[in-house]
Amino acid sequence: MPDELSLGEAAAALGVSVDTLRRWDRKGQIRTFRDPRNRRVVPASEVERLSTRPTRHRTGTERSARNRFAGVVRSVECDGVMALVELEAGPFLVTAAITRDSVEELGLTAGVSAIAVVKATSVMIERGPSA
Repeated sequence: MPDELSLGEAAAALGVSVDTLRRWDRKGQIRTFRDPRNRRVVPASEVERLSTRPTRHRTGTERSARNRFAGVVRSVECDGVMALVELEAGPFLVTAAITRDSVEELGLTAGVSAIAVVKATSVMIERGPSA
Protein backbone atom coordinates (compact mmCIF):
# COMPACT_ATOMS: atom_id res chain seq x y z
CA MET A 1 0.00 0.00 0.00
CA PRO A 2 1.36 3.46 -0.86
CA ASP A 3 2.11 5.88 1.97
CA GLU A 4 -0.72 8.20 0.88
CA LEU A 5 -4.07 7.44 -0.73
CA SER A 6 -6.60 9.59 -2.51
CA LEU A 7 -9.97 9.91 -0.83
CA GLY A 8 -11.47 7.45 -3.34
CA GLU A 9 -8.70 4.89 -2.79
CA ALA A 10 -9.02 5.17 0.99
CA ALA A 11 -12.81 4.82 0.80
CA ALA A 12 -12.49 1.70 -1.36
CA ALA A 13 -9.89 0.20 0.99
CA LEU A 14 -12.16 0.80 3.99
CA GLY A 15 -15.36 -0.25 2.22
CA VAL A 16 -17.12 3.09 2.80
CA SER A 17 -18.19 5.95 0.57
CA VAL A 18 -16.17 9.07 -0.14
CA ASP A 19 -18.93 11.07 1.57
CA THR A 20 -18.45 9.00 4.72
CA LEU A 21 -14.73 9.81 4.72
CA ARG A 22 -15.48 13.51 4.31
CA ARG A 23 -17.90 13.33 7.25
CA TRP A 24 -15.31 11.49 9.35
CA ASP A 25 -12.76 14.14 8.44
CA ARG A 26 -15.06 16.97 9.57
CA LYS A 27 -15.73 15.13 12.86
CA GLY A 28 -12.02 14.47 13.42
CA GLN A 29 -12.45 10.70 13.18
CA ILE A 30 -9.82 10.41 10.44
CA ARG A 31 -6.72 12.48 9.83
CA THR A 32 -6.32 13.82 6.30
CA PHE A 33 -4.28 16.57 4.72
CA ARG A 34 -4.37 18.56 1.50
CA ASP A 35 -1.94 17.98 -1.33
CA PRO A 36 -0.50 20.86 -3.41
CA ARG A 37 -3.61 20.71 -5.65
CA ASN A 38 -5.85 21.08 -2.56
CA ARG A 39 -7.18 17.52 -2.75
CA ARG A 40 -7.72 15.52 0.43
CA VAL A 41 -5.11 12.81 0.94
CA VAL A 42 -5.32 10.03 3.53
CA PRO A 43 -2.19 8.55 5.10
CA ALA A 44 -1.98 4.76 4.74
CA SER A 45 -1.54 4.58 8.52
CA GLU A 46 -5.06 6.00 8.94
CA VAL A 47 -6.52 3.37 6.60
CA GLU A 48 -4.70 0.65 8.56
CA ARG A 49 -5.93 2.09 11.86
CA LEU A 50 -9.55 2.14 10.71
CA SER A 51 -9.48 -1.14 8.79
CA THR A 52 -11.47 -4.02 10.27
CA ARG A 53 -9.43 -6.54 8.31
CA PRO A 54 -6.43 -8.08 10.04
CA THR A 55 -3.02 -7.29 8.60
CA ARG A 56 -1.73 -10.23 6.56
CA HIS A 57 1.56 -11.69 7.63
CA ARG A 58 4.51 -11.38 5.28
CA THR A 59 6.13 -14.38 3.60
CA GLY A 60 9.62 -13.35 4.66
CA THR A 61 10.88 -14.53 1.25
CA GLU A 62 10.52 -13.65 -2.41
CA ARG A 63 7.92 -16.40 -2.78
CA SER A 64 4.18 -15.93 -2.49
CA ALA A 65 3.39 -18.86 -0.17
CA ARG A 66 2.74 -17.56 3.35
CA ASN A 67 2.29 -20.80 5.27
CA ARG A 68 5.63 -22.22 6.39
CA PHE A 69 6.27 -24.94 8.92
CA ALA A 70 9.90 -25.35 9.95
CA GLY A 71 10.68 -28.71 11.48
CA VAL A 72 12.51 -32.02 11.29
CA VAL A 73 11.86 -34.85 8.85
CA ARG A 74 10.44 -37.83 10.77
CA SER A 75 10.25 -40.29 7.91
CA VAL A 76 10.65 -40.69 4.17
CA GLU A 77 8.89 -43.49 2.29
CA CYS A 78 9.79 -43.87 -1.37
CA ASP A 79 7.76 -46.05 -3.75
CA GLY A 80 8.46 -45.80 -7.46
CA VAL A 81 8.71 -42.19 -8.60
CA MET A 82 6.81 -40.78 -5.59
CA ALA A 83 7.66 -40.37 -1.90
CA LEU A 84 5.85 -39.47 1.31
CA VAL A 85 7.77 -37.15 3.60
CA GLU A 86 6.53 -36.62 7.14
CA LEU A 87 7.73 -33.45 8.86
CA GLU A 88 7.37 -32.72 12.57
CA ALA A 89 6.94 -28.97 12.98
CA GLY A 90 6.43 -28.22 16.66
CA PRO A 91 3.14 -29.86 17.65
CA PHE A 92 2.18 -30.38 13.99
CA LEU A 93 2.82 -33.26 11.61
CA VAL A 94 2.82 -32.36 7.94
CA THR A 95 2.90 -35.06 5.27
CA ALA A 96 3.89 -34.18 1.73
CA ALA A 97 3.67 -36.33 -1.39
CA ILE A 98 6.65 -35.32 -3.55
CA THR A 99 8.77 -36.96 -6.20
CA ARG A 100 11.62 -39.31 -5.39
CA ASP A 101 13.87 -36.96 -7.40
CA SER A 102 12.97 -34.08 -5.04
CA VAL A 103 13.75 -36.23 -2.00
CA GLU A 104 17.17 -37.04 -3.45
CA GLU A 105 17.91 -33.47 -4.62
CA LEU A 106 17.01 -32.03 -1.21
CA GLY A 107 18.79 -34.79 0.69
CA LEU A 108 15.70 -35.52 2.77
CA THR A 109 16.22 -38.24 5.35
CA ALA A 110 14.96 -38.74 8.89
CA GLY A 111 16.45 -36.13 11.24
CA VAL A 112 17.15 -33.49 8.58
CA SER A 113 15.82 -29.96 9.13
CA ALA A 114 13.31 -28.86 6.50
CA ILE A 115 10.48 -26.43 5.91
CA ALA A 116 7.05 -27.39 4.63
CA VAL A 117 5.78 -24.59 2.39
CA VAL A 118 2.03 -24.72 1.85
CA LYS A 119 0.38 -22.87 -1.02
CA ALA A 120 -3.19 -24.07 -1.33
CA THR A 121 -6.46 -22.81 -2.67
CA SER A 122 -8.31 -25.48 -0.74
CA VAL A 123 -7.65 -25.39 2.98
CA MET A 124 -10.15 -26.80 5.43
CA ILE A 125 -10.49 -25.58 8.99
CA GLU A 126 -12.42 -27.31 11.70
CA ARG A 127 -13.26 -26.05 15.12
CA GLY A 128 -11.29 -27.51 17.99
CA PRO A 129 -12.73 -28.84 21.24
CA SER A 130 -14.03 -26.26 23.70
CA ALA A 131 -11.92 -25.66 26.77
